[in-house]
Amino acid sequence: MHLAPYIDHTILKPTTLISDVEKLCAEARAYGFAAVCVPPNFVKTAKSFLEGSSVKVATVIGFPFGYSAVEAKLAEIVLAMVDGVDELDVVANISAIKNGDWVYLANELNHIMPIVKSKGKTIKVIIESGILTNDEIIKCCELYGVAGIDYLKTSTGYAEKGASVEAVKLFRLHLPEAVQIKASGGIRDYAFAAELVAAGATRLGCSASVAIVNGEPNQQPAGY
Repeated sequence: MHLAPYIDHTILKPTTLISDVEKLCAEARAYGFAAVCVPPNFVKTAKSFLEGSSVKVATVIGFPFGYSAVEAKLAEIVLAMVDGVDELDVVANISAIKNGDWVYLANELNHIMPIVKSKGKTIKVIIESGILTNDEIIKCCELYGVAGIDYLKTSTGYAEKGASVEAVKLFRLHLPEAVQIKASGGIRDYAFAAELVAAGATRLGCSASVAIVNGEPNQQPAGY
């Protein structure tokens, strides 16, 4: 299985340098990754580094804890779109999920979706599945599944548990077919990445992307 087209090549550390973003984008071009995912302040920079390529630029909203106000998330989304972002990975309000405040979550989504969709952008909602119960995950699948999101995403990578095969399978069982799944958090080798895809993931958020694709059976390292 060739995994490069599944991968969002990611750097989100608070100490990210412009040189890190330049390297990330060069690797994404060389290996044919689906997208790069960068901090919001680097969207415009990444767009310039990827000019003329098919690699998309994604960023994160409400990252990493999701409890910022809806108005703050909307401001982040608008600014990212002004900078040319293609895809938005939006952290749901995890505290609201844990408190069972589904009305708040629906209201948050109802404010975000029209703006994102009016500009034709891809939206991935992150629910931090590693710290949720199965019942909470299923309720999230039901809420977000009918809302027209493009992807439900497992994790930010900042919780104590990231992506799991079990969570991806649970997502797939309870999401409409049209909603895709992005697995992220703790994906460091080819075997685990391939397992997640086999379970139903169609995107993988990885910082170890190069090591993952170079670990593919019979795969020669790409040169650039």
